Amino acid sequence: MKLSNFVIIFALLFASAFSVNAQEVKPTPPPVEDDGEVIKVDSRLVVVPVSVLDVDGQPVTGLKAQDFRILEENKPQEVAQVSDAEKVPLEIALLFDISASTDTMFQFEQETAAKFLQEVMRPEDRATIFSIGANPVLIQGRDTAEKSAASIKLIQPTKSFTAFYDSVFAAADFLQKNAPQGRRKVVVVISDGEDTNSERIRNSIQNGYKSLGKKIDTIDSKSLYQLTVKARNDASLREQNRVLQTLQNADSVFYSINPGGNSYQLNKGSVFGQSNLQKFAGETGGTAFLPKLLPTNLKDQSQNSQNFRKNGEMLVTIFRQLANELRAQYLVQYYSESDFPNNKYVKLDVGLNNPQNLRVRARQGYFVKN
Repeated sequence: MKLSNFVIIFALLFASAFSVNAQEVKPTPPPVEDDGEVIKVDSRLVVVPVSVLDVDGQPVTGLKAQDFRILEENKPQEVAQVSDAEKVPLEIALLFDISASTDTMFQFEQETAAKFLQEVMRPEDRATIFSIGANPVLIQGRDTAEKSAASIKLIQPTKSFTAFYDSVFAAADFLQKNAPQGRRKVVVVISDGEDTNSERIRNSIQNGYKSLGKKIDTIDSKSLYQLTVKARNDASLREQNRVLQTLQNADSVFYSINPGGNSYQLNKGSVFGQSNLQKFAGETGGTAFLPKLLPTNLKDQSQNSQNFRKNGEMLVTIFRQLANELRAQYLVQYYSESDFPNNKYVKLDVGLNNPQNLRVRARQGYFVKN
């Protein structure tokens, strides 16, 4: 096959894009003395971020350890401690998509995100800013709300590819390595969740080409395209699991806002991107917001102006709801004495003993880390 055909297939592929908490080893609890003998109990501390909201979406505060129930692999656990959101500092990693998938609302998204940080963060809280483009870029390390808001406003959009998985991984890894212990860790992503440039996906596609050897010169365009799509999709599923495990190991909660709105249904790539956002949010106890944004590229400029205003109001509402969830977030902790193998995914079921009409968001499980 001619080189020009190869380049065309590769370009078409990327143009179309895509068709819980780690169990941290802690010192064992104080030994229990029994008739002069010391009995050591091996256990691991599991930290579960939990948000509780009422029917109006307002934060529910003041809950105690006895209010929560936790099942680990269907086995009841004793809650050791519950830390209230008002007393636990917040660590936010905010990721801003600057790739070609961004839209005309970019500047307003920046302003709204900056305002959100200034409203939700307290003096002891810290934010870290990443951009999502051809590669993840750390725009600003841990800093105050004022400096973080200023950093967001300086971000410029590009027309490059999107390394979504690499960027989320980098943010979660940063929180795990740099956020002080005992803080609530949150990853907030403004993106459509599509990935066209993460390293392992590129490598998977290239390895697929190499496996063909000289056959690549004779294979038809349709067959090459199908092979490329399969290599990409298989790698995407592996990346999804790798990133999710990193989010869980960092004890972080994932939130996202998809600026693409309902248009995500227009192609398979966008659908897969939204499924990324929903999976990460659902498994960690967060929320994948999908606003029903109105078109702003119509021939009627007056209508465009009205739609832009309504879209802005919708984004403000979403960031307000996100702020409410963060204000209602508890750190529920218990000691697991189960002997699970390393890297096993352990299922959790977190709720309230007297749920009434309250809504609980919590991680669905965690990966054992011995």
